[in-house]
Amino acid sequence: MGARIIIVDDEKEIADLIEVYLRNEGFEVRKYYNATDALACIAAEEIDLALLDVMLPDGNGFSICQQIREHYTFPVIMLTAKDDEMDKITGLTLGADDYITKPFRPLELVARVKAQLRRYTKYGSITPQQEGVLMHRGLVLDVHSHECTLDGEALSLTPTEFSILRILCEQKGNVVSSEQLFHQIWGESYFSKNNNTITSHIRHLREKMNDSVEQPKYIKTVWGVGYKIEK
Repeated sequence: MGARIIIVDDEKEIADLIEVYLRNEGFEVRKYYNATDALACIAAEEIDLALLDVMLPDGNGFSICQQIREHYTFPVIMLTAKDDEMDKITGLTLGADDYITKPFRPLELVARVKAQLRRYTKYGSITPQQEGVLMHRGLVLDVHSHECTLDGEALSLTPTEFSILRILCEQKGNVVSSEQLFHQIWGESYFSKNNNTITSHIRHLREKMNDSVEQPKYIKTVWGVGYKIEK
């Protein structure tokens, strides 16, 4: 069998049509009409590409895309009936690789699928981090454009705040000391008086991300050592 593709679309006729065309091209297809069943399949099976409708009865394709990107790098193509620029931006920001507006020509969709699979086969070993996009639990940092979003909403970060968050994401799972942060950002030696500088920026970051010291979802304080973002 060919690559395994998951279709998630609550419009049965469209999902069935896509399935026929993909199977005719030798692809193995998994088809679902809601987000819950689709996510269960993604967790249980090895998927090579996802076709996600934006509007679903129990959620939306953006949420599925976001959850996929927390764990997987396979291509995601968004499907929607809306010719809405913001939908496109949201999908791509959350990690989608392509975007097709309904109604579409089935052969064009098949061509897009093949193109994404070729790209992934060739560059699949390149992680989002290496491509300049860092992602973690709905947090997306575009290193090239210096833009950051959280659950699809833009975060207004200062250059220093962005740099701190970038370093922590790049070192995800590892503790980064205040000394390391200060030296990497400013390129200067760290002195104890600078400790408040890092602490202040971390506090502002947490406020903007609605994170907390007591129950951190993103930035965790390792007392006496530094800060980390859990894997």
